[in-house]
Amino acid sequence: MSPAPEERVLRRARWVITAQIAVVVSLLVAVAGAIAYGILLSGQHADADRLLARTIQLGPGTTPPGCVWLFTPGAHAPAGPPPAGMPIPELNAFVPSPGDVHIERRSIDGMTYTFRVENRGGVVSQAFFEERYQIQDRASLVFGLGVAEALALLAALGSGRVLARRAIRPLEDALRRQRTFVADASHELRAPLTRLHTRAQLLARRASGRDAVELDHLVRGTRELGEVVEDLLLSAQACGERPSLELVELGVLAEEAVAAEAMRASEGQVRLAVTRERRPYVVQGVPTALRRVLSALLDNALGHTPPGGSIEVWLGVPDERHVELRVRDTGVGFPAADADRIFERFARGSDGDGRRFGLGLALVREVVTGHGGTIAAAARPGSGATFTLRLLRADPS
Repeated sequence: MSPAPEERVLRRARWVITAQIAVVVSLLVAVAGAIAYGILLSGQHADADRLLARTIQLGPGTTPPGCVWLFTPGAHAPAGPPPAGMPIPELNAFVPSPGDVHIERRSIDGMTYTFRVENRGGVVSQAFFEERYQIQDRASLVFGLGVAEALALLAALGSGRVLARRAIRPLEDALRRQRTFVADASHELRAPLTRLHTRAQLLARRASGRDAVELDHLVRGTRELGEVVEDLLLSAQACGERPSLELVELGVLAEEAVAAEAMRASEGQVRLAVTRERRPYVVQGVPTALRRVLSALLDNALGHTPPGGSIEVWLGVPDERHVELRVRDTGVGFPAADADRIFERFARGSDGDGRRFGLGLALVREVVTGHGGTIAAAARPGSGATFTLRLLRADPS
């Protein structure tokens, strides 16, 4: 049996935390190693420079230390044949005046040398230092740092795994409690809603006239309530699978939403109507989610439109790729500065009245954005508001 989606996410989170800890530890070891290598290299170069300066100062009468050769115009030390390519006559041009010093590092016959050219009282001396053993020391340091890096990485992976488990454990407990709640709520909510829907259907079959129409609305309302509860329970499951998308006729949903709010609008003396062409307005989405979007927009409009006002739901096709739906009311409106803030959760208005916009519009934007669409609001205080929803068209075929 494959693990649940939230289990996969938790497992991925543990590995991410472990990898992050390992990366941080590896970087720290690498930085420390680079600093150690830099200090060693700088110290070796300083030692070589001091050694060459001392050799030139003592002159060819004193045997230089190992790996050092000294050349003056009249002699060289130590005795015996010098390495091939030494001395280098063209280096004398770098020290034309007494007191001039030139230090350089160069590879000769595959070996790296540090050499110092110094003009002492008009006499130019060249001293060469072979870095054979220094290079070996640096190679040993690099090898040791590589071993330390590998050991540190293994230790970081082990400790990171332990720390990740401890860090994720509270979240695992929370998800476990959430799953228990979802299971209990599913049983406690679905059963009474099913009974309510069934009884409403029986009453609708027995009724006639206006009572039958109202009971049909009640049946539709209980079905929609069951769908809402079902979607909320599914969304409560962390990291649940995305619902499958369907072809949705947005015009039909708009007419159903307006019909469901017709009685409320009539009681509030608000004219409520749909304006659309008799053509398909097909989008791809989740019907229950889009139905809640329309319900929330109408609820918002009805809540802010005084008696005698009107609400219009308009559908159109602005271009070949989109379907547009507008909910326009003649209500109290809001300041233009709040056009974006009203989609924030529990945001307050900027006109000083302390008005809160609640949660509905924030959820509307989340649903619309999840469908790859956009929603925008435009209004002026006292002149009503217009909410424009735009979704990608779908091929009805």
